[in-house]
Amino acid sequence: MINFLAIVLIIFIGILLLVLKKRSLKKFINKSNLYSIKLNNNNKFSSNKNSFLYNHEEKKYSVFYKNSQKNKMFSLFKGNTEDKLKALKIAEELADNSTLPILRKGLRDISPEVVEISAFLIGKFK
Repeated sequence: MINFLAIVLIIFIGILLLVLKKRSLKKFINKSNLYSIKLNNNNKFSSNKNSFLYNHEEKKYSVFYKNSQKNKMFSLFKGNTEDKLKALKIAEELADNSTLPILRKGLRDISPEVVEISAFLIGKFK
């Protein structure tokens, strides 16, 4: 009789742990998916609806990833036109209000490509 109660108690505790840990397992799975996102290396900025985030769509990035990408974007924008295009690609990926200062600087740039892409990306925030 004691063995039967012990087995039932162990099963009950196991089910309880699974139910309570379900949320933490989902968070763990989502965090591992964040780091598997790959960046496109092409420098073309397409005007597809799928290429930019809209208000109803959100990509979930970790705070560390966002900060590292922002720092990379700011340092790249100090370089030549090719580096500025890479920085704008990062700004397109993040699609965050924190990218607006870079996009505004891009509007004042001497390169017509950078100005055009910056204007396109700023237009997506409206």
